Amino acid sequence: MIRTRKLLASIKKHIPNKRHTIITGARQVGKTSLLKLIYQQLSAEQKDVFYLSFEDIKLLNAVNEHPEKILTFIAITPKPIIEGESKSRIYLLLDEIQYAKDPTNFLKFFYDKYEGNIKIIATGSSAFYIDRKFEDSLAGRKRIFNLFPLSFEEFLSFKDADNLLSEITTLRQQPDYQSSSIAHLKTFFYEYLNYGGYPAIVLEDDFTEKKLLLEELKNAYIKRDLLESGVEKEGKFYLLLQLLADQIGSLVNKHELASTVQIDGRTVDQYLYILQKCYHIQLLRPFYRNVRKELTKMPKVYFNDLGLRNAFLNRFGEVNDRSDKGELLENFYFLQFRQNYSIDQIKFWRTADKQEVDFIIEESFGEGQAFELKWNKAAFKPSKYKKFREHYPTFPLTCLSATDFYKF
Repeated sequence: MIRTRKLLASIKKHIPNKRHTIITGARQVGKTSLLKLIYQQLSAEQKDVFYLSFEDIKLLNAVNEHPEKILTFIAITPKPIIEGESKSRIYLLLDEIQYAKDPTNFLKFFYDKYEGNIKIIATGSSAFYIDRKFEDSLAGRKRIFNLFPLSFEEFLSFKDADNLLSEITTLRQQPDYQSSSIAHLKTFFYEYLNYGGYPAIVLEDDFTEKKLLLEELKNAYIKRDLLESGVEKEGKFYLLLQLLADQIGSLVNKHELASTVQIDGRTVDQYLYILQKCYHIQLLRPFYRNVRKELTKMPKVYFNDLGLRNAFLNRFGEVNDRSDKGELLENFYFLQFRQNYSIDQIKFWRTADKQEVDFIIEESFGEGQAFELKWNKAAFKPSKYKKFREHYPTFPLTCLSATDFYKF
């Protein structure tokens, strides 16, 4: 059974567009399954659609000789664009396009020669490969869609808990509603904090097997990222990743990381770049206007999947008993905010004297929302945030706790 993803709706809206549709994301995040679902839907609409994988060596060798040789693998011969002629569209669904020797040239060739006659929908393992190979010549010829691990709502859907999704909708619409499903929801919430949202891990019911799958993801698939991105000091890369896993929601001090891992600053920058472009971490920029002495320029780090983060630290204990449960909660809310806002809209505020607000959401210039995260709401002391409220009255501050997990 192929389950749908929230991103599919946005992709479907783009399919009629003549520009290439590129789906990127970490390995094992569900890109191939999503592409096959698109194939099923286009086939049901009786479109001329073909699914091809660049992991097929014969296909890859042919494409590397000349882009047009891919047409020998389909049953229809498309016509180049001739002005004034009607267009009969063929849909090419291409999996793992980053394996092509020159994916930029491949996509540019088909866009320029068959514009309107061939629509390419392709996946690539990570934005790292796409950014390196998809040069400026593709400007205006593609749109990139980022597929992440499952959101909490998608997690519930994959768990066949659609009744709980309906319950969440009711809870959001009716603040005074007393749900009898809160305990059940909280059980799934704690599972999500521990094991994350990679589809294969979510669909596995045995918790021991979940850990083994995450271990495989950590060792096998990330190692492929390292090999293909040219990382030579594998041990130091993993050490840096562990250090970051142990400081989610904290400032990233590159000098301290370089000293601890015993690598130079340029290598730290390279590793952070790779980790972001392979969709393992996200660095958030600080929020500030013109207030003097306000904030260091250092970013904060979050993981795009909590299960993978926990695997790097081998921490899978009962959430309520964990010393890092506050960090897990903060990372969870980052993942929730990311569903509704762009990364450029999500920031944090911190002054030189260490006053801090966890998340600032810029909805428009000079206006938005501010959120402080506390596992227990009783720990929130409004008086601590007087300076922020004075400087930013158009950003109302709200405390979110572990009991508010269904609200966003």
